[in-house]
Amino acid sequence: MEELQKNKQRFGIIGNAPSLNRAIEVAMQVAPTDLSVLITGESGVGKEVFPQIIHQNSNRKHGPYIAVNCGAIPEGTIDSELFGHEKGSFTGASDSRKGYFEVAHNGTIFLDEVADLPMPTQVRLLRVLETGEFIKVGASKVMKSNVRVIAATNVNIPEFIARGRFREDLYYRLNTVPIFIQPLRDRKEDVFLLFRKFAADFAETYRMPAIQLTEEAQQKLVNYHWPGNIRQLKNIAEQISVIERQRTISADILQQYLPVQVHLPVLYGKDDGKTFASEMDIYNTLLEMRKDITALKRLVAEIMHQNTSQETPVFAPKNYVERIPERMNVPEIIDTQEIQDESLSIAEREADLIGKALEKYGGRRRNAAKELGISERTLYRKIKEYNLENN
Repeated sequence: MEELQKNKQRFGIIGNAPSLNRAIEVAMQVAPTDLSVLITGESGVGKEVFPQIIHQNSNRKHGPYIAVNCGAIPEGTIDSELFGHEKGSFTGASDSRKGYFEVAHNGTIFLDEVADLPMPTQVRLLRVLETGEFIKVGASKVMKSNVRVIAATNVNIPEFIARGRFREDLYYRLNTVPIFIQPLRDRKEDVFLLFRKFAADFAETYRMPAIQLTEEAQQKLVNYHWPGNIRQLKNIAEQISVIERQRTISADILQQYLPVQVHLPVLYGKDDGKTFASEMDIYNTLLEMRKDITALKRLVAEIMHQNTSQETPVFAPKNYVERIPERMNVPEIIDTQEIQDESLSIAEREADLIGKALEKYGGRRRNAAKELGISERTLYRKIKEYNLENN
């Protein structure tokens, strides 16, 4: 317990939730080994602290520690960033360059948003994990690197595997030791502790008295869903500290700073309480729902066409019927062109949101991606898809 508290103080971790303490204990236990670690949890829960705990408590603590945001590196340059390149290996390669795996020799690499890695890069990463070998872009010589890899993601990787977006063998290689960080809404006992710490920090930063919450405001704070987790809580604490003149904050004042939570209707499975923190999330989800409904209606249309063209009626196999959610009511076949038009309007809305975000930040894609709640790589792909390169 004493060692646990020392690590909390050292790395600025606030909270006493059992799940948080357990995650720290696992990080401390695995630190002296060279096992790969996969840290999972929603965006904003503080996953980036745990690789530092592992590195600083390991035998590699005097070696390099490099944190790489895989989602912030364009797909065309990710291999060069990780493994290096030789002079002339591609346009613009005026010099040879060391990659992170070469620079971090005898140290630790933290791969944040690892699920954003393209498939060819995943193959290279798997080879490094299994043999310690890699080849620079444009080179033929095999190089060795003694690096410990810690990865993190905020997505459901098994779902990505099922969709063909992540290698199953790489997942099991990274997931030797899993560490899951619970969302803030499941650590209610830590919410007010964190808010009070942030309020004190901002009071010192801006040289003003710290804000305090009434009992009603504290209750509202704790009961809020916090889709953005600790990052959102810190942001709201800073806003209130700067904007409000009075230092005692009531529940009504606090409510003004809590975004309205949007819950979409659940069509598949059990409601997991998921919220959507941005318009982009809503439109992307609606677009996926439209695609599923369109596919279902095409299937029904094909079955009806077969019924009218044959003497013996042809019915859908039983398993197709079982897969149709009870709450999904399809009373008639709607022209697929109508669905396509509606999907197009959603795509146009998404393009408009991206354009406005780019305009707001003067074309700075990192800031625009943060505003939209997506990775830079996803934004880069959307810009190309909607032909927004001139923004």
